[in-house]
Amino acid sequence: MGELVEAIIVGVLQGLTEFIPVSSSAHLTLAPWLFGFGESRVIGTLAFDVFLHLGTMVALLIYFARDWVRLARAWFASLRDRRIGDDADRRLAWLLIAATIPAGIIGLTFEDFIEQTFHGDSTEARLAIAGALTVGGIALWLADRYGRRHRRLEGITLPVALTIGFSQALALMPGISRSGATITAGLALGLTRETAARFSFLLATPITLGAGLYGSRRLFEEALTTSEWVAIAAGFAASMLAGLLAIGFLLAWLRRRSVAVFSLYRIAFAATIVWLVIAGR
Repeated sequence: MGELVEAIIVGVLQGLTEFIPVSSSAHLTLAPWLFGFGESRVIGTLAFDVFLHLGTMVALLIYFARDWVRLARAWFASLRDRRIGDDADRRLAWLLIAATIPAGIIGLTFEDFIEQTFHGDSTEARLAIAGALTVGGIALWLADRYGRRHRRLEGITLPVALTIGFSQALALMPGISRSGATITAGLALGLTRETAARFSFLLATPITLGAGLYGSRRLFEEALTTSEWVAIAAGFAASMLAGLLAIGFLLAWLRRRSVAVFSLYRIAFAATIVWLVIAGR
């Protein structure tokens, strides 16, 4: 399998699984093992990972462009007037800022520990991912089954926003899923399914942007060839386009349906991982 094709496959996986609550980190960590990728100077490099995340960030900015323009205007207006008042957009903008802080602090503090403990090409890491997929799938189903689903965006309070923000940090462990954790927290705290997903996606934008900027600090230290940069660009484009499709799909799905199918997928994926490990794959 050529490096360009592998980059596109991983880009599509990133775009789809970043927003659908099935864990992008689990899929990306296990993709080389599951698909039998050969040795690559692109897949897994800092440059490739940064551009994959930039692709999903661009997808968020495109899909929610009107929302972000409106929220940015409201936020600057709140600074100018030195008040939030009853303006729903001003309030939401500040709630998103507040909810972003916990995950940022926890991520910077524990990034190295989690990278060393849960990432890697080993049986232990794969079984840990399978366990996290299962726990996350069960938690998602329970939150959907027993959540009251009565809150919309205008009903989100500071404690609710902070709790959802803290849940983002769980996604540092492969298999948990950032969107899965935040949607689960939102449902458990009474958000409607669509509201939980929309708040999750809006909240993903600053944390994804921050992760991209943080990762790009050493971006151009890597010596890559022109063909390797082409593969990286293909991964970026695939991630962006797949991300746009995933956002639209999930929001439309949750207007009428439950998250049960994603919980079942997570558990089935975990079972497949365990079976492959036992089979000595």
